[in-house]
Amino acid sequence: MSKKSNNQGRAYEFSYLISLYEEISKVRSVIIETNSSYYAAERAWNTLSESEKTMYKISSLTGVNTLFELEPLILDDGNDELELKIQSDEHGERGDVRDVLIIRRGIEWEIGLSVKHNHFAVKHSRLSKKIDFGKKWYGIACSNQYWLDIKPIFDYLDEEKKKGTKWRDLLSKEDDVYVPLLNAFKEELERQNLLFNKEIPRLMVEYLLGEFDFYKVIGIDNKEITRIQSFNLRGTLNKQGKHRKRNIELPLSSLPTRIVSLDYKPGSKNTLELYLDGGWQFSFRIHNASTKVEPSLKFDIQIIGMPVTIISIDCKWERGI
Repeated sequence: MSKKSNNQGRAYEFSYLISLYEEISKVRSVIIETNSSYYAAERAWNTLSESEKTMYKISSLTGVNTLFELEPLILDDGNDELELKIQSDEHGERGDVRDVLIIRRGIEWEIGLSVKHNHFAVKHSRLSKKIDFGKKWYGIACSNQYWLDIKPIFDYLDEEKKKGTKWRDLLSKEDDVYVPLLNAFKEELERQNLLFNKEIPRLMVEYLLGEFDFYKVIGIDNKEITRIQSFNLRGTLNKQGKHRKRNIELPLSSLPTRIVSLDYKPGSKNTLELYLDGGWQFSFRIHNASTKVEPSLKFDIQIIGMPVTIISIDCKWERGI
């Protein structure tokens, strides 16, 4: 991710924090935890132009107003103080994809938002000669065969790194790097699935989506909409309040139990598509994340299909709000 994209993402998180604080404070007591992530987001926010800030505020406020309809406990009566906080990136590495938390300690309740600005990626996981993706993704160490398969690929990249080679100067990076690495990844996942077929699909989706239920809020500037997607896999979202009631009821979503297929995207040498039961579908696009060759590549993992129980709401911006 470029520095500009990273700043825009952090600024969008800050915009949600501001909108939540301003709207909630009209109804109940609310505080913001001013941690290091807060200050990083604030600095990013201050790099925006005034017109960008206005656009971000409209986008986030649109999402917040819909969130209130989904989550009545945010504004429900109570003497407890509501807390808002931005989480550090390290939480995502440990399995918590939520960027912004809304917390009521008095009733032991919290929900989280995964905030995205103009992109839909789920994860940006890496493959390298040292990363055991099996252990990291679903708790089962990669086989000896996998390490044997990837060794010549990363030995080759090590040699090119020593020469200071740039990725664009490789004669055939797709055939020499992408395809053999994706083949090794694909074959390892298929091997592990045969041995642990009841666990792998569920554990993979839990890795990709995190260990907590959440709302994904996506600002799509060119369409002037804010998209809200509910990932209610454990039933912790959409709770009724004592006095306020939800205006939208969310169903519970089920995790997959089997891999239907894993194969290359038609016509592609850098993208695998994973189809699971229950409507779950993911794409895994491998790419180099630097100008110069290094023995590490990054996945851009996206959801390309979801169960019908994952509710997606497109909220049109209202310039007057």
